[in-house]
Amino acid sequence: MRIRATVAAVTGALALSALAVPAVQADEKPDAGLSLPSGAEVFAAESGASTAKARAARAAEVPVIKKVVVNGGKDIVVGTQSKKKFTIAITASSPSGIADAFAYLWHGHIDEVDGFLGPTQEFGNCKVSADPTTSTCTVSVTVDPRSDDLYTSSLAGTWNVAAGALADTGGENDFIWKDAQAKTRVQRFSKLTVNASPEPVKKGKTLTVTGKLTRANWDTNTYKGYTNQPVKLQFKKKGAKSYTTVKTIKTSSTGTLKTTVKASADGYWRYSFAGTSTTPAVSAAGDFVDVK
Repeated sequence: MRIRATVAAVTGALALSALAVPAVQADEKPDAGLSLPSGAEVFAAESGASTAKARAARAAEVPVIKKVVVNGGKDIVVGTQSKKKFTIAITASSPSGIADAFAYLWHGHIDEVDGFLGPTQEFGNCKVSADPTTSTCTVSVTVDPRSDDLYTSSLAGTWNVAAGALADTGGENDFIWKDAQAKTRVQRFSKLTVNASPEPVKKGKTLTVTGKLTRANWDTNTYKGYTNQPVKLQFKKKGAKSYTTVKTIKTSSTGTLKTTVKASADGYWRYSFAGTSTTPAVSAAGDFVDVK
């Protein structure tokens, strides 16, 4: 028996609520897409009552989840059109070794889950480490912003990671499951532009630098301006290796940027945004200005 078959029978409210349509805005919320069968039913189908009693007579071998890594430790950044594929790696140990592991992401409160991102595969891809009691099991998740995976931009930010592992004993009770084993962030892809003019410009004259900061809107599958955000105007002199910050300005109500500077030397101008919990950092490609 695998961990996926035991989750619904033993993890309590969350494992079941993740599969149900949440109460608020139920008609707009996604179907989790995973059917976790009852561990009791699976076990009854695979073994007789006498075997069940024998297994129940001994103490359960409870694995230890040592680490869960989502997307290689990086934030999950999703745009408006392209699918985003990432992995969840569960490292666990048990005296008898690890037979399987499973994980998914959920958003909201434990009693009212409003977002669910889970793998479609039945079992984890498990690899035994140098220590035979320890394995790392990986599951793959694909997020499609055009589906109900991310149906509203309010889902951007911190998500919980539910994870479980099953000991390689054959016992239905030899597992561990945690509704909130770890956390990760799901973010809205961002874009940033820049244009410095006039080009060329006389030394000492005024340069006007414009741009726009936008990010994915999952409600409409379009990019919308990110308002009232601090953005750095940076300059890299021709031949230099790095940019220096000249000033910081804020985006307008539509995400636009506009400021002026005095032209002093040939070089590249760009805007740079540090990012937020819901939106990743981004820098515009440098715009070269020839100063006469």
